[in-house]
Amino acid sequence: MEVFVLNEFSNNESIENGTVKIADDVVAIIAGIAATEVEGVAGMSGGITGGITEMLGMKNLSKGVKVEVGDEEAAIDLYIIVEYGSNISELGKKVQENVKNTLETMTGLNIIEVNVNILGVNFPKEPKIEAEARVK
Repeated sequence: MEVFVLNEFSNNESIENGTVKIADDVVAIIAGIAATEVEGVAGMSGGITGGITEMLGMKNLSKGVKVEVGDEEAAIDLYIIVEYGSNISELGKKVQENVKNTLETMTGLNIIEVNVNILGVNFPKEPKIEAEARVK
């Protein structure tokens, strides 16, 4: 019976068959998806440009994420919008944990920090109430 040992490797490390390189955009997309999985996160924000915060959808998850990726480590900056009523400090911790765990599991990188920046609050849309007729 043969036993195969899987060796952990870092980003850009040579292995027996060649090298594995993980693009910064891949790390950013994984971080964005992991952040939006946390209940209470309304979406990612592209940042404040001219005083306007733009909430981005699924197509642009990496826009609300900045990453610095080295050979073995990465640092992540997230820019998110939270749902109104969320406990922001608790939500931030949950986002940090989910992003760190997801990235370390998927990439093998050591995530040294996950900085969560709350740039806005999403308020629920009020349903339109039709005015009652004045005369019946």
